[in-house]
Amino acid sequence: MYSILMLLALLLLSFEASSPLPVSAGSRSILRAIGNSKGEQRQHDFGVDLNVTNFDAVLKETPATYAIVEFFAHWCPACRNYKPHYEKVARLFNGADAVHPGLILMARVDCASKINTNLCDRFSVNHYPMLFWGPPSKFVSGSGEPKQEKSDIRPIDDGRTADRLLNWINKQLGSSYKLEDEKYENEHLQSNVSDPGQIARAVYDVEEATSTAFDIILEHKMIKSETRAAFIKFLQLMVAHHPSRRCRKGSADILVNFDDLHPSDLSSANGNGSLGNFQICGKGVPRGYWMFCRGSKNDTRGFSCGLWVLLHSLSVRIEDGESQMAFAATCDYITNFFVCEECRQHFQEMCSSVSTPFNKTRDFVLWLWTTHNKVNERLMKEEANVGTGDPKFPKTIWPPKQLCPACYQSHKKNDKNGQVEWDHDEVFKFVVSYYGKMLVSLYKSKEVVGDGKIHRQGAVGEDLGGGASANALVVPLGAALAIAVASCAFGALACFWRSQQKNRKYKHQLHSLKNI
Repeated sequence: MYSILMLLALLLLSFEASSPLPVSAGSRSILRAIGNSKGEQRQHDFGVDLNVTNFDAVLKETPATYAIVEFFAHWCPACRNYKPHYEKVARLFNGADAVHPGLILMARVDCASKINTNLCDRFSVNHYPMLFWGPPSKFVSGSGEPKQEKSDIRPIDDGRTADRLLNWINKQLGSSYKLEDEKYENEHLQSNVSDPGQIARAVYDVEEATSTAFDIILEHKMIKSETRAAFIKFLQLMVAHHPSRRCRKGSADILVNFDDLHPSDLSSANGNGSLGNFQICGKGVPRGYWMFCRGSKNDTRGFSCGLWVLLHSLSVRIEDGESQMAFAATCDYITNFFVCEECRQHFQEMCSSVSTPFNKTRDFVLWLWTTHNKVNERLMKEEANVGTGDPKFPKTIWPPKQLCPACYQSHKKNDKNGQVEWDHDEVFKFVVSYYGKMLVSLYKSKEVVGDGKIHRQGAVGEDLGGGASANALVVPLGAALAIAVASCAFGALACFWRSQQKNRKYKHQLHSLKNI
């Protein structure tokens, strides 16, 4: 009998191993190509299919400035005939390969599905297809009074063909998009030289960069015994100071469960353990495209830009007593986990040149700003020689006068070497405002930073809304709440870990970790 059972088990394993249809662990994108029964892949839909279960969540979390929602019925012949027209326009705006990403979310709701009856009634749908336009937040239930929502959400009365729909969109945006547009062609990218408000779009790039950096670490199996502490230290920094609630929560989930997710005795041959199943900034991130950090060419800006914004946004949120810890965590992260070798070495040299520990937030903020400008100076020369720079976003010394006139000494001229005479007090104020409250202003308006609570460090003040004391540090309730009392300080949590796991010697300097 035992031999028969063993034979059956072997046959079953053999069948599973030879299966031609491996199942993916999941997709990071809402839009996926779906293969047909013959194994051939059909053209995927660009319009996002929504229903009552995900309608509010998708529209609340989208980084898009506007949304178009088509209400249709699958049995309606006119709707079936209209779908190819809608798809031609959706191709321009939806998905990782969108020609003009992050601007318009184009979605659809099937009103013939009974679960969507109340949803369609909410928008007084009386014929098919019916299209509405408006800010995504105004489609979300509870975002305002019904009468006010109706004034913000407008029906599209002239969009029955792809050409007419795109013309209607162009009139609203003052744009000149065409159905034939391809990626990085007919770009309407705005330079960030003179418009400080554009940094608000970068909050989504910070999430993108965080998730991409995490994926790179896992892909290259970079968490080892000698880099483990550096990874933990940077996680601690993000748990307390990341501008995105989703990333703070994801970082806290990993930090609290790190020994189970990635045991210290895990060999490199065994990969990343359960850590590989985590999405550090939540479902749907990375999205596959950049907004503020989008270059005019496929190989410019992107991740490196997003990573710089992340580092600056962390630097302006720390308190004075955390400045040296944040400096060490940043340097250790770049040294151990940044895979561009020349860039890593250059950054490491600038870290090593610091001989006096930082005591103030201002010290670290200005050091990182100076470091970024030194990197830009080096790359300006190299890109000028080989012609690899982005023509629309050339490297420059930052901030330019258009962004911060007060940052420049008005009574002094640049010296003979072309060096700028900076007013460092004004630079500090500008950097803190730019990467603090300005960065999260769009997030705040969409209510996805944190449940009406604020995260305040020095001058960052009102970045997340509300009114708290100058030194209060409030971050969202994440996985840590499952094992820690909400009023427990981060230092107490560290002591608990040290008492339970004597082999770990993590230095926890983050405190007041309420509401993680």
